Amino acid sequence: MTEALARAVKAQASETGFSACAITRPDAIPLAAGRLAAFVGQGRHGDMGWMAERMGWRGAPDALWPEARSVIMLAENYGPEEDPLPLLERREGGVISVYARGRDYHDVVKKRLKRLGRWLIEQAGGEIKVFVDTAPVMEKPLAAAAGLGWQGKHTNLVSRDLGSWFFLGAVFTTLDLPADSPEADHCGSCRRCLDICPTAAFPAPYQLDARRCISYLTIELRGPVPEPMRPALGNRIYGCDDCLAVCPWNKFAETASEARYAAREGTVAPPLAELAALDDAAFRERFSGSPIKRIGRDRFLRNVLYAIGNSASPALAAAAAPHLDDPDPVVRDAAGWALHRLRGG
Repeated sequence: MTEALARAVKAQASETGFSACAITRPDAIPLAAGRLAAFVGQGRHGDMGWMAERMGWRGAPDALWPEARSVIMLAENYGPEEDPLPLLERREGGVISVYARGRDYHDVVKKRLKRLGRWLIEQAGGEIKVFVDTAPVMEKPLAAAAGLGWQGKHTNLVSRDLGSWFFLGAVFTTLDLPADSPEADHCGSCRRCLDICPTAAFPAPYQLDARRCISYLTIELRGPVPEPMRPALGNRIYGCDDCLAVCPWNKFAETASEARYAAREGTVAPPLAELAALDDAAFRERFSGSPIKRIGRDRFLRNVLYAIGNSASPALAAAAAPHLDDPDPVVRDAAGWALHRLRGG
C-alpha cells in the first residue's frame, strides 16, 4: 500500500506541475546540524540572524515537527530562455537574478504544495505541513537525501535532469512513506562554479561564506556593502547567477514551462538611469508581486547606484547626483561612491 501511495504521490506531483518529486525521512540529514553550527560559529551567515535562531529545528527536521514520518521534496523548474551571463557586459543596464524576474516563487510553489497536500489527505488521511523557503527547514540537504540531486561545490542543489535552475518545496506528512535513495555527487573535478565567483565567496569546495556572496550583499545585507567589494558587484542589482549559470549540468536544463516564471517586462537589463529615478511608490508599483519588492526601495537603489559607479559611463552621473541628498544615509553614501568612481576616483 505505501509503495503504491508513493508512486501515486509522484504522479500527482507531476500533474500538479512540479518537475520532480522524491521522498525522504525527517531524520535523514544527521550531519546538517553540525554543519549549520560550524557555518554560524564562523560568522559566515553575516547579518542573517534568522539562520542562528531555532538552529535546533533547522538542523533536525524531526525536531521541527516530531509527528512527521515522511518528507516529500518537490522541485520546480525555472530555467531561463537564455544564458544570463552576457548581460553582465551591458553595463548601463542592471542584472537581476533569473529567479526574481518573474512572479514571486513563494506564492506559486506554496499554492502547488497545498494542492498536493490536500490531495494526499483526501487519498490517505494523515496531517501535513508545507514549507517553501520561509521556515527553519534545510531544503537542500533534504532534497539531496531524497535523491532530487546533490549539493554541488557551490552548495546549491544540482540535478542531472534540471541542472541548477529549480526551486524546492517540502510537504511534511504524518504518513509513513518509503524513502528514495540519495543521489551521488557528480561534480567530479569540475570547479567552474568556484572559479567564476567574482568575490571569492567559496573558502573551499562545498563551503560558502555568505558575507562575500553577491546574492547576500545585494539582498540580505541591510547596510552599506563593504567598499572593497563594491567593484566586484559589477551591474548586478539583485542576486547573482554566475555559479549556477556555468554548471555543465545545465546542458540538460529546459526553459521553465510555468508562464509566471518568465521574465516580466523591464527585468532583463533594465536601464540603470530609469531605475535610479524610482521613488518609493514607483518602486512598489514596478515590482508588485516580485521578490524584489521585499528589499525595499532604499536597498534596491543602493544596489543601482553601485552599478552606476561600476558602469564606466559618465553620462550616468546625472542619475546618481540627485541621491547625494537622499534621506537614507546608505543611499547617500552609494551615490557619493558612484560619482567618485565615474569621475575617475
